[in-house]
Amino acid sequence: MASPVPRLRIGSTEIIALFDAEGPFFSPRAEAFPGATADEWADADRYDPGAVDAEGRWRLPFRAYAIRDDKGLTVVDAGIGPADGPARAWAPVPGVLPASLAAAGIDPAEVDTVVLTHLHTDHVGWAVVSEEAVPPRPGEARGVGLRPYFPNAEYLLQRAESEAIDALNPQLRETLTDPLAAAGRLRLLDGDTPLRTGRAVATPGHTPGHQSVLVSDGREAALVTGDLLVHALQLLHPAVAYAHETDPAAARRSRERMLSHAAGTTVHLATGHLTEPFHTV
Repeated sequence: MASPVPRLRIGSTEIIALFDAEGPFFSPRAEAFPGATADEWADADRYDPGAVDAEGRWRLPFRAYAIRDDKGLTVVDAGIGPADGPARAWAPVPGVLPASLAAAGIDPAEVDTVVLTHLHTDHVGWAVVSEEAVPPRPGEARGVGLRPYFPNAEYLLQRAESEAIDALNPQLRETLTDPLAAAGRLRLLDGDTPLRTGRAVATPGHTPGHQSVLVSDGREAALVTGDLLVHALQLLHPAVAYAHETDPAAARRSRERMLSHAAGTTVHLATGHLTEPFHTV
């Protein structure tokens, strides 16, 4: 029997965790978080024991999320992608996001919005694909080259992230942003922006234009974090820096701001890389 698809409901909105892959990180975890203390590691390992394997390596899943309500269907991030995707040099490709979408009852053609939290390759892998990467849809004419995997969606990226593409990964201009722009599917945001479902929130630091997605209903909210935090270390100890943050001070400010909330308010986190998809803070 297939495992149930993890879901969280905030009022009338459903947030669906979409698994793409899992594997060990490419460097020792102590190098990824060089400032973490022994006590902080102990806290993190108690909170998320599945994040360390028998050899002491950081083991992490790669996830996207879908947000569905009566106003539309949004996908946040696009995983590591197919075998020929941009993350193939370091991440465990191919991912299985298409199967996870199918298990959740989601047709890529019904997705109206894709929010890319940032331009790291494990978050954009299925955004644009080669014609050979996925089987054709019924009645679909095949061409040559690249196409948006979600054919009817508007793809949202912070302008600050787009402007930093040459520093982050210049190859993504040719394989991601230019094809989306040519298809008329790329929209650049300037800071916090209302969406059909929730709102995009600028959370810079991990990258210059990193963004998260916040869904609220009364005194309950859910934050799809992207890489605002990448390990339980940063959930429990937001000041701990990650070696691959562009601006550690800004990343810390973004974490502390988003993890703080008013008394009596419940905030759920939908995380890309912690062992369990949903966490309540």
